[in-house]
Amino acid sequence: MKASKVCKPILLLVAIFFIFSAGQYLSSQSADLNQKISGHWEGAIELPGMKLEVLVDFKLTAEKKLDGVISIPIQKAKDLPLTDIVITDSEISFAIDGVPGNPVFKGKLDETGQKLSGNFTQSGQTFPFNLTKGEDPVAKAKKILEGMDPTINKALSDLKVPGLALAVVKDKEVIFLKGYGYRDVENKLPMTPDTLLAIGSATKAFTTFSLARLVDEGKLDWDIPVRNYIPWFKFSDPVITERITPRDLVTHRSGLPRHDLLWYNNYQASREELVRRLAYLQFTADLREKFQYNNLMFLTAGYLLETLTGKTWEQAVRELALEPLQMKRTNFSVADSQKDQDFALPYDYRQKKIEKIPFRNITNMGPAGSINSSVREMSNWVIVHLNSGKFGDKQLLNPTTMADLHLPYMPIAQTPPTPYLSPASYALGWFVDYYRGHQRVYHGGNIDGFSALVSMLPNDGFGFVVLTNRNGTGLPELLVRTLSDKLLGLEPVDWIGEAVRNAAQAEQIGEKAEQKVQTRRIKGTKPAHPLEEYAGTYFHPGYGELKITIKDKNLYCTYNGITTPLEHWHYETFNGLQAEDPTFKDMKFTFQTDVNGNVAAVAAPFEPTADDIVFKKKPDERYYDPNFLKKLTGKYILLNQISTIELKGNTLTLYVPGQPIYELVPDLGDEFYLKQVPVIRVRFIFDAKGEVTGLESIQPGGIFELKRYVEGEQKKPEKK
Repeated sequence: MKASKVCKPILLLVAIFFIFSAGQYLSSQSADLNQKISGHWEGAIELPGMKLEVLVDFKLTAEKKLDGVISIPIQKAKDLPLTDIVITDSEISFAIDGVPGNPVFKGKLDETGQKLSGNFTQSGQTFPFNLTKGEDPVAKAKKILEGMDPTINKALSDLKVPGLALAVVKDKEVIFLKGYGYRDVENKLPMTPDTLLAIGSATKAFTTFSLARLVDEGKLDWDIPVRNYIPWFKFSDPVITERITPRDLVTHRSGLPRHDLLWYNNYQASREELVRRLAYLQFTADLREKFQYNNLMFLTAGYLLETLTGKTWEQAVRELALEPLQMKRTNFSVADSQKDQDFALPYDYRQKKIEKIPFRNITNMGPAGSINSSVREMSNWVIVHLNSGKFGDKQLLNPTTMADLHLPYMPIAQTPPTPYLSPASYALGWFVDYYRGHQRVYHGGNIDGFSALVSMLPNDGFGFVVLTNRNGTGLPELLVRTLSDKLLGLEPVDWIGEAVRNAAQAEQIGEKAEQKVQTRRIKGTKPAHPLEEYAGTYFHPGYGELKITIKDKNLYCTYNGITTPLEHWHYETFNGLQAEDPTFKDMKFTFQTDVNGNVAAVAAPFEPTADDIVFKKKPDERYYDPNFLKKLTGKYILLNQISTIELKGNTLTLYVPGQPIYELVPDLGDEFYLKQVPVIRVRFIFDAKGEVTGLESIQPGGIFELKRYVEGEQKKPEKK
């Protein structure tokens, strides 16, 4: 009895030990299974007629438990949290948290532990799924990008580009960040990931992003007419004026062509003034008829942002985009960039060599293209777009609003340059197309001395930023295609090598074409007027003032601060010559004469897709000067009838007894016309000392001379 009593606690201890050991074994087995499942899985749900690609990532928590997220690229769903993860032996089930219809995966691992198959159920419907464990996509991408230096350095040399900065993003992580070549060629200063460069038109997406944040706040509706927000807004077409919406402004479907020379190098006009000038510009299509790239529409969108926020565009973009994205060094002016310790100088390829060129400050058109940044800070910009408006733990844009920014709203009727690209469309501040079957969202940027590209493959989770300090180079696009081929595992195409070969041929063709231009010139002609008569100030209500001056027996044209020497081409046409700023090189300026033989206007193809812009010559400036006009006032007599010239404000008036008061409007040839009867003109007569002695009344029936009438000096009757 005693022995049996002794054995009872021993047996109890054995049982406890067995239970404890079994628990340890099960716990160890569960931990091993968790470890085996932890990692990246790729596969698809087999829906009727299609495969829905899914990406699942499991990871071990500090407590050795499984946590996970799922992404569905085609649905723009990123990192949706998984819940109810249960593992039994080799079977696993998990649900997607917060998604309607109770979506649940139930599957089983194969013997290798590398494949998971089973059924997906949602809203009572069941479909098979298959997942395969793969290499971590970030680590895989980093490995693929190793060894890119020789390719990029050779491309810089072959395509004559001084320097380049590159960033590559995978999902939420920057996987490549590097500078190549020089930001300053003369001083051999290297390009770095922190070098500031102009991003040009890639700025447009910052304007739409900022407006989209106002959409989320209920302050803006993309599809309500602009005049609801800016009542005075006006186009030359009254119907388009009433109908155009903010969405139309930022999708290049306004019907208005570029008209870029209106704003280019224009430092005098305010943004509001430039928007008001739209009322005088020619349309070349109806609203939403076709894609026509237009920077002025993005200027208008930026002015709309100013109107809605009560702040400058710069302040609004900094608060709504740059600050939340920690883009602290990004700025809005090349003048500000030059105050930084790390900025790139602008270059161009001219006369077969790289030349440094002046910075072009385009702050007046900031909403369309004035941002300067580094690839390091632009990486954050890419991350927020790849992750449905979320950056870090902050949701800056509603995912639906972000998706709307990337939707194609305006098709572009152009054949792609390569069969590897689909026809493109324009979204809200972005181009969209397909590259070798992969959706692409992108925007380039070109401004004097800089070329840029921001490009994303949203369904694949890749983003690229390429910034260069050379004008008009295609290297950013070629490099992104090369990197995309590598990262997507596609058959490589020698994009850069092909471009180098084509560049050499294009240079030869361009030289021959330039030589043939002279064949269009008609020899043996001469101007119809002395050169002095072409000089003056010419005006267009949309484009502003253009001045023609004469120096050393040569004409010069000055527009928006750009001065270009002119040579006689033929008849009344003059040609722009090479100048420090080559904007108007080889542009043809044709002068027009009025019925009175005055040089009355000059026409030039400032907008190539529309009619020539006609600048009308302004009368001599002294006819707008009250001090000079006062000298013309007084009484004038003809056949005992006295007419009176008076000055009211800055306007001369004419009073003839028995008739209404007429306003005199200055015109060419030192003449005025009657505002109420334009066919009648007045010209004042001056003596050698510049004193007014009379005036001529020029009428269809003749020219009548009136003498100046001075009290007490009229002729007295002769004595008999």
